[in-house]
Amino acid sequence: MPRLLFLGLLLIPSVMLNAQSRNLEIYWIDVEGGAATLIVSPSGESMLVDTGFEVGDRDAKRIYAATQQAGLKKIDYLVISHYHGDHVGGLPALSKMIPIGKFYGRGDEIEAVNQKWYDNLKNASAGKRTIVKPGDEIPLKGVQTLVVSSDAKLLAKPINGGGPNPLCANAEQKASAGPENANVVGLLLTYGKFKFLNLIDLDWQKEMEFACPVNKLGTVTLYQSSRHGSFDGAGAPAFLGAIKPQVVVFNNGPRKGLGGVDNNAKIITPAGTKVGPYERNGYARVAKLPGIEGIWQGHLSLLDKDPNHNTSENMIANLEDTADCKGNWIKASVASDGKFTITNGRNGFSKTYRAR
Repeated sequence: MPRLLFLGLLLIPSVMLNAQSRNLEIYWIDVEGGAATLIVSPSGESMLVDTGFEVGDRDAKRIYAATQQAGLKKIDYLVISHYHGDHVGGLPALSKMIPIGKFYGRGDEIEAVNQKWYDNLKNASAGKRTIVKPGDEIPLKGVQTLVVSSDAKLLAKPINGGGPNPLCANAEQKASAGPENANVVGLLLTYGKFKFLNLIDLDWQKEMEFACPVNKLGTVTLYQSSRHGSFDGAGAPAFLGAIKPQVVVFNNGPRKGLGGVDNNAKIITPAGTKVGPYERNGYARVAKLPGIEGIWQGHLSLLDKDPNHNTSENMIANLEDTADCKGNWIKASVASDGKFTITNGRNGFSKTYRAR
């Protein structure tokens, strides 16, 4: 008996070391232009942000496959950012595949057109749902998970080194892209030096509220594109230039999001020449940001296959049209010292960065 106790004590430091040496892992699951981002903290707790489309349980199955890849038996926290079908459609099917712990999201005010999607959440989350406001934290152990927007409200004061933004001079304002997008629950995850900003479908108008006249978010390491890279209603240059992402992940679909153009991004000179005050194409707009080190895409844009308007093919997870799509993911693995590696699930290609 003493010998067994001695051996057990010897194993404790090893077990503790293994637990502490786990990386933060982030999976961008292919829901073909919807949204589903799975986060597994170094503690082993998990958080899923959104559940993709309803379409034949396709997205729920892909999310479940990612949870199995990550070795999960349950999803500890589920954040539903807003009540659009590409974000909450997969929830009924997913809730039958894997246990879900606690639910977080915005309030109950909805448009009639979104009643079905709101009901999806209400039915699945009965007795387990928390409505969040800016400044709240989701208790994902080992990672600070801060709510920065919810129900059309934003953080009141700058964080993360934010301050006056010189890019606001003459910056364009745009009308809201609709109440549901303005109501999005946006998140900033911080793990040491690594900062991941996920504003889901937040629009240009709200981006400008975050960025002007004061940048409320500071700079970030990794930014998941808002509105799936559809930069006709997001991607305000004054905002993107303020947050200064090192790496961007576009969660686009083959014909949704990235590849559309911002037709308002032009001015007419007296000679009749069109001159853009900022880049019309979302990929090219991001590629021109100072300090950008990497751009990854869920899909090759079939709206615009121009190689100059898509990232390098080895950094695109899916190249096929919808009918043949394999649903490959993109994964980030983040160490405690800020070093992180992003891997393409299609081909195994990876690239390593270090958070500034």
